Order: sequence, then C-alpha cells, then structure tokens
Amino acid sequence: MSLRMDSEAILLRIYIGESDTYEGKPLYRYIVEYLKKEGISGATVLRGVMGFGQTSRISSSSILRLSTDLPIVIEVADSEEKIDRVKAELAMIIKEGLITEERVSIVFVGGKKKPPHNTIEDLDP
Repeated sequence: MSLRMDSEAILLRIYIGESDTYEGKPLYRYIVEYLKKEGISGATVLRGVMGFGQTSRISSSSILRLSTDLPIVIEVADSEEKIDRVKAELAMIIKEGLITEERVSIVFVGGKKKPPHNTIEDLDP
C-alpha cells in the first residue's frame, strides 16, 4: 500500500548522532538504505545545528568549533503496516538515540516517476 492523499500514516522520527556508525558506514546512511530495501515510501535525513540527548553533551555547529557529532533526525512516513515491519530491526541497529512515532494525515503526496536504477550510490560524486 502506498501513501495516498487524505489518508492516515505513521510518522517515524529517528534521532541519532552524526558520528554514529553501523557496519562501517554512517548510521544515517545505513538506515536510509535499509528503509529503501524494505520498500518504505521515503526517508529524509535532517542535520541539526544544535542539540543534546541523554548524555547531556551539547553538540553545536558553532563557527568557533566544528562539531563532529551534530544531531541527525531521520523522518519516515508510511503506512502503519510498513512502519511496524521495520521498527524492531531499527531498534536493534540503533545503539544510542531515540525513535518516536505519531499518527499523521497525508495532505499531499506527489513526485516524479521512479528512475529505473535509483540507488544511494547514485548520489556519491
């Protein structure tokens, strides 16, 4: 089931650090590749300019010092069935962070047709 206008969905937010890794690659990249492989409708990675979590250590993109561990939020919206299917694996992959979910209403969904061989590697220069 794909997302439709005027339908209900689940918004999953995954909070991690930019320096977090899994199997030798940045955790945010691993998660996005995993979600794509699992047929999730889409994911967006957002980099925060400042934040803190359970450690209470503030990470900031201050001009005076460049942080190597800025906050990262990955947002994923899809049907409840699809989100439920990936939550357990995400909880095993993520060692430090936070995962939240909430019900949302889809107001608009649209986009271009999928390219035939769209992979994350296509983004690397």
